[in-house]
Amino acid sequence: MSLTLAPGTAWNDVLARVAAAAPEAVAADRLRNLYAGRWHDGGTPAPLRTPVDGTLLTSLAKVDASTAAEAVRAATAAHLLWAGTPLADRKARVAAAVEALTLHRDLLALTLVWEIGKPWRLACADVDRALDGVRWYAEQIDRQTAGREPLPGPVSNIASWNYPMSVLVHAELVQLLAGNAVIAKTPSQGGAVCLTLAHALMARAGLPVTLLSGSGEELSEVLVRAPEIGAVAFVGGRSNGGKVAAALLDSDKRHFIEQEGLNAWGIWDFSQWDLLAGHLRKGFEYGKQRCTAYPRFVVQRDLVDAFLDVYLPVVKAVRFGHPLAVETAGDPLPELDLGPLISAAKAGELRRKVDEAVRGGAIPLHRGSGSAGRFLEGQDTSAYVAPTALLAPPGRSRLMHAEPFGPVDTIIVVDTQDELLSAMNASNGALVASLAVDDEELGAKLAQDVHAFKVGINRPRSRGDRDECFGGRGASWKGAFVGGDLLVHAVTIGEPGERLYGNFPDYSSYPPGM
Repeated sequence: MSLTLAPGTAWNDVLARVAAAAPEAVAADRLRNLYAGRWHDGGTPAPLRTPVDGTLLTSLAKVDASTAAEAVRAATAAHLLWAGTPLADRKARVAAAVEALTLHRDLLALTLVWEIGKPWRLACADVDRALDGVRWYAEQIDRQTAGREPLPGPVSNIASWNYPMSVLVHAELVQLLAGNAVIAKTPSQGGAVCLTLAHALMARAGLPVTLLSGSGEELSEVLVRAPEIGAVAFVGGRSNGGKVAAALLDSDKRHFIEQEGLNAWGIWDFSQWDLLAGHLRKGFEYGKQRCTAYPRFVVQRDLVDAFLDVYLPVVKAVRFGHPLAVETAGDPLPELDLGPLISAAKAGELRRKVDEAVRGGAIPLHRGSGSAGRFLEGQDTSAYVAPTALLAPPGRSRLMHAEPFGPVDTIIVVDTQDELLSAMNASNGALVASLAVDDEELGAKLAQDVHAFKVGINRPRSRGDRDECFGGRGASWKGAFVGGDLLVHAVTIGEPGERLYGNFPDYSSYPPGM
């Protein structure tokens, strides 16, 4: 089957549309940085490549720590003015930004397809979830901020590349509604063009936003530890998250640090296989490159054959490939479960982990072939990993205890409920988990000992939208929990002595039912 790039989706066309929509933010050879109320050309150019086919997209302009410090000082001055702006005016400006983002929804989604490899449907969902979520907060913010004040300084946002709109931009717009100026660090691996366009539209609406590109190691000292910063919001892996948490140990600075965990499905005394099959297929969306993906299945020994009868046809039917490749001009964009991983380097690392686990004794139940993907003739496919399933990875394997962040599942067989819980809790805390059980009363009992913030019974759990809170247990989360009212509480000051829900050095407090 010969495929071609869908008309109008070539990167040069997309970047030209971004430059036309936000000429102040895009130079001929780089993306500009936004601070002190205007866009700047300075910084060291660093190439930004797409995982879709390895080609060059543009360059980031990476700034140094002294420039970041200048940006923080300017953001602090803007914060003091914004904190005193009446809530009605803040709502009006955020609404104007949301309207502008909505007008450019398809363009924002197309940048995500190229920058981070999201299939079209999932890229659109990322944009839509951000805007729908902010609209909900705009309706609730009067109630949510009643009796509360903005933070003493701007919120510093350091987020991973996988959800630029529905995690990062969404959080910023809520922080702005609550009366805080915001600073965002551009993820180095992807999402920079999308975020540049989004922040240009936000700045035009009169919102006090800052967007910086640079090395995390160099900018962290400023964006985390600067005394002017009112709060630090981090989303990413445990290694970098641990560094951020360590940098805040001697500080009482407000923070919320979301880190990875090995989210697991536990299957015990279960027979509703058709129900599980639908959840399994959806679980491969975006190649499991999300913090609430389920890459671990812990299965009662007596149910392994029935589980594999359902699981293997699903994993073998997963669709992947170039997100913009069509058979003929005029065809709709392909309906894929996943495109590439974020980079060829990450894909290579994941393949090595699989090989390491197999050499150590894991049983390969399924190893997909790259030839099953939908690709343009001759394109670079080094960032693509076909779905893989391994049975019983060895204890010393990196896949046994850590999230793969890619389309690789591991299956653990257990004989007792204690073994089930031990295997589900292998990563010292997780964001979500689920139990597949016919007896939901038993499921609720087992859930009490699952070390995850949210536990689903016969359904997956996610970050949630709007009024649903979100956090993690154990090493998967540090600081205040977010979502719904808790997100606003995390970026505002309440009564003296207020104890927020969250995981803190001296206490942990969970919302009712969590």
